[in-house]
Amino acid sequence: MTLSPIFDAPVSVLRRALDEKEISSIELTGLFLDRIEALDPGLNAFITVDRERTLAEARAADERIARNETKPLTGIPLAYKDVFCTEGMLTTCASKMLSNFVSPYDAHVVSLLKQAGAVNLGKTNMDECAMGSSSETSYYGPVNNPWEPGHVAGGSSGGSAAAVAARLAPIATGSDTGGSVRQPAAFCGITGIKPTYGLVSRYGMIAYASSLDQGGAFGASAEDCALLLSAMTGFDPRDSTSLDRPTENYAAAIEAPVSDAARPLAGLTIGIPKEFFPDEMGSEIRAAVEEALAQYRALGASLRDIDLPNARLAIPVCYVIAMAEASSNLSRFDGVRYGHRAAEYADLVDMYCKSRSEGFGAEVQRRILAGTFVLSHGYYDAYYLQAQKLRRLIAGDFQRAFAGCDLIAGPTSPVTAWVLGSMSDDPVQMYLADIYTTPVNLAGLPGLSHPCGFDAAGLPIGLQLIGNYFSEARLLTATHRFQQATDWHLRRPPVSAPAA
Repeated sequence: MTLSPIFDAPVSVLRRALDEKEISSIELTGLFLDRIEALDPGLNAFITVDRERTLAEARAADERIARNETKPLTGIPLAYKDVFCTEGMLTTCASKMLSNFVSPYDAHVVSLLKQAGAVNLGKTNMDECAMGSSSETSYYGPVNNPWEPGHVAGGSSGGSAAAVAARLAPIATGSDTGGSVRQPAAFCGITGIKPTYGLVSRYGMIAYASSLDQGGAFGASAEDCALLLSAMTGFDPRDSTSLDRPTENYAAAIEAPVSDAARPLAGLTIGIPKEFFPDEMGSEIRAAVEEALAQYRALGASLRDIDLPNARLAIPVCYVIAMAEASSNLSRFDGVRYGHRAAEYADLVDMYCKSRSEGFGAEVQRRILAGTFVLSHGYYDAYYLQAQKLRRLIAGDFQRAFAGCDLIAGPTSPVTAWVLGSMSDDPVQMYLADIYTTPVNLAGLPGLSHPCGFDAAGLPIGLQLIGNYFSEARLLTATHRFQQATDWHLRRPPVSAPAA
């Protein structure tokens, strides 16, 4: 195999090449490590890469392959968002607060993927503590969009999305609190899925907002995401929100035979909420999404209008809840047990104040303060409790909608990737970029973004599909059929090695 097909190949092709001994995991992994070394300085997608450790994992994978002890991801390189604890490796959450933290244990997701034989290429950059929509708040500097350096990659999982888009990794993990897998997938022109809340364990995934956070998967296609998500799911008794239900083989589900090859989505009904198509929507995004919906119709799906009347409330509701939970979750980072501690302080309280002020960036401090406010005496009922009541209304809207449709579709984001720094002075405007993704987290539903076009500047546009609880197979199958009929997911950014 030549270099280009290796980097462009889907995971299924890499699997076959490894099984047929066309390439070893050490060779494959080495090629990706070399590519990271050459291209990542211009993208800043990775925080930590440990070549020796990674090649040792590849060597162990080759031994498993030699013993015919393979699983679908054995020997396949992947990247982890730096929110997942990884034993013996830096886990920073892109924050100065944890810049020296070497995790003593693996997150459940990492344990499952180790058991599957996947090879860890490194830890990817992100918004600090997963708080952001652009991957600009990282202590390690912003992530560049591989389609147009100088533009954001989306957030908070921007490093993982950029790495997969630039083919620095075939697949990568992410986490999604209000769209942090789907929005960067849209901005970087790849596929990303957030599963049903509780399907992927949060144990060892550094918490931002516990009732919203969920691990997710990135790949160039639905097929790659299906392989990764299949290995990531599973009950974990250490996570009280983990769902004890049989695991599914999503990769097998999307390859199930269909009775009508010309209309493989016959019988599928897709709901189109008018709230996702306001009059002020940009014409390029509207045109790309409508063209994609026409393609779904051509594949046999039927479209029907639906209402999500409370979706407009999702941004304030999500951010009240998320900031309140962040205020509680981040209280553990106090400079006492682990993480950054101020060098000079007068007493214990002064140490707390200085350690947290030095360790956390401006956006994290803003959210902690806002969350503390809405939880404080006299404001809890007015803000946090009201937000939880509205959350139930939003979830109820989805259930009424799903009584008449199988999936819901619309744009992933109202905008494409913006210029780095252009929204730094207006955080509320940046929060509004999550208007279509936050309702999904509030309801605990699965959501997926896949590429469906480009704007005039050559920046990707994403289409979001939303399913009812545990409909990941349906989401992935519908996307897979769309991708069999189109080539948006095959487009690659103009990334080239820097000049010597």
